[in-house]
Amino acid sequence: MDKQQSRRRFSPEVRARAVRMVIEHRGDHASQWAAIVSIAAKIGCTAQTLRNWVRQAERDQGVQGGATTDDRERMKALERENRELRQANEILRKASAYFAQAELDRRFRP
Repeated sequence: MDKQQSRRRFSPEVRARAVRMVIEHRGDHASQWAAIVSIAAKIGCTAQTLRNWVRQAERDQGVQGGATTDDRERMKALERENRELRQANEILRKASAYFAQAELDRRFRP
């Protein structure tokens, strides 16, 4: 991607409509890819981006195997929580070591 090109964000409604268009117009083209290329040009995204949207929609509908959008969001939230808990544990471990050392220093000082 060029430095001058910026990533264009598409609303969920536009994505859903584009996916519906691919599904509806599959029969009008020689292949699903041909339908994707045609519709991607119309909405202003790359064919690969639209292909990703179609594949995710198929996973969400159970047509194709893989993690659904809900599953992916849940995994992302759990990974974030896991990361935060690991950080909290590390802080507590360091604090415990610090206070244990301070207690030892206090006991053995004359």
